[in-house]
Amino acid sequence: MPNPAAAETIPLHPLTLPRLAKASTATVATLLYKRGYHNAFVQGIAPLTAGRAPMVGPAFTLRYIPARPDTDPIGAFREPDHPQRVAVETCPEGAVLVMDCRQDASAASAGSILLTRLQLRGAAGVVTDGGIRDVAGAAALEMPVFAAGPSAPTNLTKHHAIDIGLPIACGGVAVYPGDIILGDGDGVMVIPRHLAGEVAAESVGMERFEAFVLEEVLRGVPIIGLYPPTDPDTKARFEVWQARGEV
Repeated sequence: MPNPAAAETIPLHPLTLPRLAKASTATVATLLYKRGYHNAFVQGIAPLTAGRAPMVGPAFTLRYIPARPDTDPIGAFREPDHPQRVAVETCPEGAVLVMDCRQDASAASAGSILLTRLQLRGAAGVVTDGGIRDVAGAAALEMPVFAAGPSAPTNLTKHHAIDIGLPIACGGVAVYPGDIILGDGDGVMVIPRHLAGEVAAESVGMERFEAFVLEEVLRGVPIIGLYPPTDPDTKARFEVWQARGEV
């Protein structure tokens, strides 16, 4: 089977990212499930800081393979073309740097200095299935950071940065450059770029309906017939609710 079409051939509607920024990862998970995508939630990671605004942006990828003494001495960082450093300096504004560490958090994939640089360059966020060092500084950033957890050892201990801008795996999920990454308190969803527009558009109505459902539950309405709305009266009440402008 061929790889998905290149990101540059799939333009995003101007409303796609703003709509997704108002959608939860739970909503997107359901919408992708309906389309047959059952493995789009990045496993084993969490936001370093709770309560941040949702993270959304196209994926910019960096892949690590296992380190070796001959390829990853401490002097490797002096190389001007070191892929980790190059990724930090080339990640586009508004993009999410997604790092494939083979779900190995026993060493860091980045630290607060590099993450600060990414924030200053306008990155939308960072996702890694590896560790993060200097985690207090990283967690204090305004830019959202999702990781497998704190890890003091430098990436050279376990991770050899090998390439940028290619398909990767992160937390067991396939990530192609340009896929749309959405992160919130539940974690991170990977939205195939060609589906991002329709998922974003459908999320608007789904979020609106679930806001109505929550109000109904809080006033004591039983869940059967309400969610999903199999009772015709549920749909009628929802239309009235929308007409009142409670959106």
